[in-house]
Amino acid sequence: MSSPALVRPRPAHRAADLLAAYLPGSFYCSSPRGSLLADGVHAFVRSRDGSHARAAAEALDAAAVAGVEEPVVVGAVGFRPGSASSLVVPAVVRRAGAPAAGGARPADARTRWSVTPRPEPAAYADGVRRALALIGSGRLDKVVLARCLELTADRPVAVPSLLTRLVHADPATHAFAVDVTAPGDPATRTLVGASPELLVARRGAEVLANPLAGSAPRSGDPAEDRRRAAALLASAKDRGEHAHVVAQVGEVLARYCAGLHVPAEPEVIGTPTMWHLSSRITGRLADPADPASSALGLAEALHPTPAVCGVPTALARDTIADLEPEDRGYYAGLAGWTGLDGDGEWIIALRGAEVCDRTVRLHAGAGVVAGSDPAGELAETTAKFATMLRALGLEGAA
Repeated sequence: MSSPALVRPRPAHRAADLLAAYLPGSFYCSSPRGSLLADGVHAFVRSRDGSHARAAAEALDAAAVAGVEEPVVVGAVGFRPGSASSLVVPAVVRRAGAPAAGGARPADARTRWSVTPRPEPAAYADGVRRALALIGSGRLDKVVLARCLELTADRPVAVPSLLTRLVHADPATHAFAVDVTAPGDPATRTLVGASPELLVARRGAEVLANPLAGSAPRSGDPAEDRRRAAALLASAKDRGEHAHVVAQVGEVLARYCAGLHVPAEPEVIGTPTMWHLSSRITGRLADPADPASSALGLAEALHPTPAVCGVPTALARDTIADLEPEDRGYYAGLAGWTGLDGDGEWIIALRGAEVCDRTVRLHAGAGVVAGSDPAGELAETTAKFATMLRALGLEGAA
């Protein structure tokens, strides 16, 4: 089965043009399947009953009646149930093909930063030990614990330049920039990043999910990287962690699909900073016209997967709230788009940050399972911070 396309490219626009046209307040996303830039607000999408998908469907129908051409809903949804969301029907949408590598200017070396870890590394390792105690008691199978870095610059952070560096560093990633400014807040807040993880994409009746779980940092040395990739694929711990995620994603999609293919074995995929165990799950929807089968409906049904939360879900989410001192906000939530026909793409908001004026707030997490080592999980979060820190010119600050 072919992968659902992100967009249908239009000759009038090039991917580079869309990226160059991005300004804070716009919505941007790109991947190997295409690029999308949305500007202006035709309508805000507010969930009244906890279902963002239902509210999005109503907003899209109203936009079509109002004469909006090919309306879409774009934006982001926070990690926890009832947390903040930022979803709109934009006034203007432009589409293009996939972006290309290279060409971004390096980060401004003149910028001076202060870095505050929340919690301190030792406290994060202690949280992992507490999670391992819960796992050892049999109450939990897995929980994903994250830590936060709060960075403050001596000048405002240029989000368009940051986004451009992220896209050009790895065009194969799912780059995103979403305006998540709270109502009444005078300062623009942007969720920006380069996630490796597609939660779900839909085109017509075809569905693709690509869960990642089980990770290892890259070294920069080709021989060592080959060794690490092979070790990751052979790791019983990491394969067990990955199996939790694949089982849940497959179980959820099976409710909506007449046919579903779940790979028997994971493969290893790489980003510039990490190796990940990956499984591409494909399916064909039983009823594509069902609003619950829209891209956002499927994303809501899948979220949160064990890749960002844990098993069992409710207890893992409560454990996260207890052990993480900083609220996740949009970290590990959803970012993406859905069209009137139900097609769209939603990714998990990872390898990103919330940027507001001179402040950058970023998270990184690691899956804790039986056999996890606190020092190893701390090292994994440090490696995952590297995507954003490199783009900011701060590699090594974690």
